Amino acid sequence: MSPAHAAVETESVLKDTDFRKLLASRLFAATAIQIQSVVVGWQLYDMTHSALTLGWVGLAQFLPMAALVLPAGDAADRLPRRHLLITSSTAMMIAALLFLGLTLSGTESPVGFYGVLVLFGIARTFSGPSLTALLPQIVGERRLPKAIALNSSVFQIAIIGGPALGGAVYLAGPAAAYLLSAVLFGLAATAILAIRKVLPPRADTTRLPALERFAAGIRYVRTRPIILGAISMDLFAVLLGGATALLPVYAHSILHVGPLGLGALRSAVAVGAFAMGLYLARVSLNRRAGPTMFVAVAIFGLGTIVFGLSTNFVLSFAALAIMGAADMISMYVRSSLIQLATPDAMRGRVNAVNMLFVGASNELGEFESGVTAALLGTVPAVIVGGLGTLAVVGLWAAMFPALRRIDRLDDVARQHREADQAA
Repeated sequence: MSPAHAAVETESVLKDTDFRKLLASRLFAATAIQIQSVVVGWQLYDMTHSALTLGWVGLAQFLPMAALVLPAGDAADRLPRRHLLITSSTAMMIAALLFLGLTLSGTESPVGFYGVLVLFGIARTFSGPSLTALLPQIVGERRLPKAIALNSSVFQIAIIGGPALGGAVYLAGPAAAYLLSAVLFGLAATAILAIRKVLPPRADTTRLPALERFAAGIRYVRTRPIILGAISMDLFAVLLGGATALLPVYAHSILHVGPLGLGALRSAVAVGAFAMGLYLARVSLNRRAGPTMFVAVAIFGLGTIVFGLSTNFVLSFAALAIMGAADMISMYVRSSLIQLATPDAMRGRVNAVNMLFVGASNELGEFESGVTAALLGTVPAVIVGGLGTLAVVGLWAAMFPALRRIDRLDDVARQHREADQAA
């Protein structure tokens, strides 16, 4: 696709009113999540002065996701995805208000915060597959890659502004930040409620037992090596290279930049990802997609090592920005493969499997980073994680040659559809 044609498709999808409402909801919710993440991390670390506490924050959100993500994906294939998004956004608003209540109570124990994080993790679990599966229904498959890039760019805007905003609002106290998060979650639910487009009915009307329906998504991914290779590489690479989980430690004890600096560091990853997302929205990445993905993950690992060794704020910021840009490329290829190669009737469940992998790499990665830092020290833990990411790239290149040889994304999508029809 030529750059001029790509720009026309970008302009076309942005003219879609309901797509803009979906983007607004994504922006509000993601900003609230980032504000809340900065505040919870700083508040609990300040309360306990333990890196392991940050690991428990990640685990409290991962466990409910691991338990419920497959039912959440099934729900997204059998219930109105729009209604599920409204409900989950409302539940996240309630969680923010509970954080506010705990803060105002003056508690010095993190236990109550962990309990609310579990509730918050449940709400995010049901939001993820519904949001991802709803996107193709609104924009259609032809405009989907551009919509994915724009949706990701909006998410990165939230990651850029949210942590910085969270760090600034934290100066007025954590209660103010939690209240702002609750308002933003409410706006996210309202934006989804305003979507008026008549969506096509769900094609999955099977009467299979629940466990068989859940297993269908896993089976679909397992029998397609390209999709399995893409999401599993992301799992292990980010799981090992989860330096961002230890940002409160770097901001507090290594770089000495305080909560405002922590917000800036958390935004750095998104700065790189946002710039790359805008580029991908204008110029299609539709040649040598597989090799590009492997190179991007390797750059992510190298950036992790540089960040781990750095004691300079500017260098640390730059390393995180490069990691964000590399991760955006990997995410774009992976998301495009999954969406274009999956029938609509299964998108909820297949995206739930992807969300399980991504969640394991993020939330479980936070736990892994916290434990490793407690055992080895913060800097050695980050360096070892970066080296592990590079090892994963080499191993996956050998294990999944079909993924390494991918050229055009649309060719892969067509091949998967032909395989489905033949089956």
